[in-house]
Amino acid sequence: MHLSGLHHVTMITGDAQRNVAFHAGVLGLRFVKRTVNFDAPHYYHLYFGDEAGSPGSILTWFEFPGAVRGTCGPGMIHTIRLGVPSSASLDFWGERLAGHDAACARGDASLSFADPDGLRYELVVADPRSRALQALSPDIPAEHAITGVTGVRAYATGALGADRELLTQTLGFTETAPGEYVLEGADGPVTYGYDMTDSPGREGAGTVHHIAWHSRDEDHGAWRERVMQAGHSVTPVVDRDYFQAIYFRQPQRVLFEIATTSPGFAVDEEPGRLGEQLRLPVQHEHLRAQLERTLLPLTAPRATGAAPSGDA
Repeated sequence: MHLSGLHHVTMITGDAQRNVAFHAGVLGLRFVKRTVNFDAPHYYHLYFGDEAGSPGSILTWFEFPGAVRGTCGPGMIHTIRLGVPSSASLDFWGERLAGHDAACARGDASLSFADPDGLRYELVVADPRSRALQALSPDIPAEHAITGVTGVRAYATGALGADRELLTQTLGFTETAPGEYVLEGADGPVTYGYDMTDSPGREGAGTVHHIAWHSRDEDHGAWRERVMQAGHSVTPVVDRDYFQAIYFRQPQRVLFEIATTSPGFAVDEEPGRLGEQLRLPVQHEHLRAQLERTLLPLTAPRATGAAPSGDA
């Protein structure tokens, strides 16, 4: 039994429209789903990814309008790495981001920048073994389009090896150096590593809420049992409409989720029209009339005649 790789990473934003404009417009990601927070249905939950909404490409945001910018501290993911096809792609993205007033810093083999909420990204040339998970944005050449999430970096709460046993013995990661891990999944390698900081963190806009790993549907229950047997407190299986999920806080205090492949993001709308209209969790469908009146409409790139989400 092996994890397939990364499923998604979920963050917090203070402005849904600005978030859509940057991630779908500037970065050219597919706006995969406009829905609401299961636990706070009066607020948006937005999903972006590749053309099909594939696990491994998905970045999601809870919107809390006007949220104060957070700061990353121990037990929090501070950087998300996105793959691009080549070093020439790093040059392309440096020019494109500068043209959209996004400050960036070029390294030997990377390009760092932040989104409007302050979330830190690093573009890196993708491992050739990774499956390319690309969106088809009309103003981004396919040879430079983002290819999915290749890894994350977090701040450790204490000893770098505090979660070594969980990661390597329970979840199947390989430790490549102290505090550095790789998950060799069916979708390609995903890196997971730690840095040290003494600065306390505060959850808010621009911070990561949780990271989700990708399980085959048939293995999901067994992953819950395995994590429990390793001594960790795990939630019951939670139905998130587009996948089944379990959650647990690991020893470094990062919130982990394990999510299934199915049923996927096309379960409630046509694959070619993902993200065009407001879709509600089944448990909140009775709130549709109210939410359509109160949620601010969103304008998204590539919409093909869909109504704004507030009018869906």
